[in-house]
Amino acid sequence: MKMHIEFRHLRSIKAIHDMGGIARAAEVLNITQSALSHQIKGLEDQAGVELFARKSKPLRLSAAGQRLLRLAEEVLPRIDAVQAEFSDLRSGQAGRLHIAIECHACFEWLFPVLERFRKAWPDVDVDIRPGLAFDALPALQKEDVDVVISSDPENLPGVTFSPLFDYAPVFVAAADHPLAAKPYIEAADFRGETLITYPVDRHRLDIFNQLLIPAKVEPAAIRPVELTAVILMLVASNRGVTVLPDWVVREVKYSSDYITRPLTQGGITRRLYAASRDADLQKPYMADLIRLAGEEAQRLQRA
Repeated sequence: MKMHIEFRHLRSIKAIHDMGGIARAAEVLNITQSALSHQIKGLEDQAGVELFARKSKPLRLSAAGQRLLRLAEEVLPRIDAVQAEFSDLRSGQAGRLHIAIECHACFEWLFPVLERFRKAWPDVDVDIRPGLAFDALPALQKEDVDVVISSDPENLPGVTFSPLFDYAPVFVAAADHPLAAKPYIEAADFRGETLITYPVDRHRLDIFNQLLIPAKVEPAAIRPVELTAVILMLVASNRGVTVLPDWVVREVKYSSDYITRPLTQGGITRRLYAASRDADLQKPYMADLIRLAGEEAQRLQRA
């Protein structure tokens, strides 16, 4: 005969053991004494053995009852932990936040944001995936990722692009570069230059999609470099010029090694977004991520 052990059976066994009797255990479990006695009798009928030595005072478990007690002490804490996790998920205190980044320079901006987020939301699983290596927005729709940091909003069903902050792509060159004499930089100025960029498809780079591609201008050479610090070192050595977001080059503005200039006479302004599924927008930690991102952006732009 198979035993059908339920969680309530394990809770009852443990309560009787802890309380030393059925009457006090029934109070703790918020059921009647007769209902608890009937439950234990039914369990003993299934097992074919007694679970308690009933003549003992206080009531003690038999050897078979001790086996069930050990099972209860092993299983119940795990069940309670899972229930607590589900409760946190329902309340928005826990969850998953996997982020894809379509902006290569955003790693430097995002890490301080995530450090503050981690401390505020320790039960949210955070991960970062370079969105440049795959199609990030389709991955968002398929729930492979939860947030996409992008400057290229699209009209996608079930997806909201929450504005984070505006920024300006800025031309950077060595202080003694010939273009330093110009008040602003135009597309044609890049024809004779080595353009140092992040190793990203050109359609994802502001300098190309906002200026060079529309003007049908090709630089003399393109040199891909992974790290911002290395890009700036090469620029200072007159190995080429670059275009970076203004918040990335905030310290360069105060260095005698470099000059920064706007792109075009009126400058170019871009906006960075956090794309997320509509259903996730009500989660408290999602709203907090967007708030922290905006605060960090304002701090960088004031620096």
